[in-house]
Amino acid sequence: MHRHDDPTAAPGASDNVPAPPRNARRRARTIAMLAAAVAAAAVLSPTAVLSPTAAAEPASATEPVPSRGCGTSTTGPGQSINLFEAAGRTGSFILDVPPSAPGTPLPVVFDVHGYLQPALMQRQWSGVGDFGMRNGFVTVTPEVYDGLPRWDFSDGGRDIAYLSALLTHVEQTLCVDRRRVYMTGLSMGAFTTSSVACQLSDRFAAVAPVAGLQDFSWCRPTRPVPVVAFHGTADTFLAYTGGMGPVGEALPATDGSARTAAQQHAADPDTDLLPKPVGIPEQAAMWAARNGCGGAPATGPVTGDVTRTVFACGADASVELYTIDGGGHTWPGGDTSTVPTPLVGKVASSISATQIIWDFFRAHPLRGPIA
Repeated sequence: MHRHDDPTAAPGASDNVPAPPRNARRRARTIAMLAAAVAAAAVLSPTAVLSPTAAAEPASATEPVPSRGCGTSTTGPGQSINLFEAAGRTGSFILDVPPSAPGTPLPVVFDVHGYLQPALMQRQWSGVGDFGMRNGFVTVTPEVYDGLPRWDFSDGGRDIAYLSALLTHVEQTLCVDRRRVYMTGLSMGAFTTSSVACQLSDRFAAVAPVAGLQDFSWCRPTRPVPVVAFHGTADTFLAYTGGMGPVGEALPATDGSARTAAQQHAADPDTDLLPKPVGIPEQAAMWAARNGCGGAPATGPVTGDVTRTVFACGADASVELYTIDGGGHTWPGGDTSTVPTPLVGKVASSISATQIIWDFFRAHPLRGPIA
């Protein structure tokens, strides 16, 4: 500020400057009093400061939060398989790290396998790992060694603790963005993803269950969790209308017992380890209600065999469901070369679930302070 613009500068700095007329001095005092009143109102009344500029979200609410590994990581780009033990569990994870500038915090996507489906198969079927290599995010495809490939995703389940510890390990050994950590999964991996949204909502920003969205009565996330889900109407494992399909009923029991899943359900119909007898659209509506969404959802076509239902939610509480007409227990747009389609059903080719998921994730970082 130049001295002659400074309101605190003495107006009589030169004896040759004439004093302003009395009416001008009066106007100046009036303007000063009005300015003081406006300033006081701005302090005392929160509505007084609302404006397009003031209401804009601060950059600090969405800017990357570097993990501890950003100062120490020596892991370069590429793929690796790594052993990992935590929470009394032994397992491993496939790690896909894309090329990036040193010290750049990268987003992370956990890609979780389904029942009887190891991590290598999940990576092949979903294609998330390869997609992440091309699109600049780290992919973690985990599994635990416990006989048949499965997850304990129950309330307080040990595999939820394992996945939380694995995320901590990733944050400590890689340079990742703690504000942009996400999870997706297929089938039982979708159950686990739903459970993580309930139990680790302070760490995972958004989730994408594929062929297995679930709502749990005990679910109490600490904030609304954005959810995008996919399900086929001809799924014979996890029925679109709720519960198990005929193929799902014939599978081995998910609790490790020497029974079928149907026998397991008959003995314990309320178990969280099997799908709830509630249709997928109703499950999505329950998530929307939990997120505080209101009003009727909007449903419209995406392609000839895919419709999308969007619930009336806030920007940080989005819930969307993609319904695949005639779709099987599969990953839409995923691999078809190794998927046993006579068993699992049709793989939709009109959309890419992976692309839709990534677009959804990018729009939903974990906002606000991060502990």
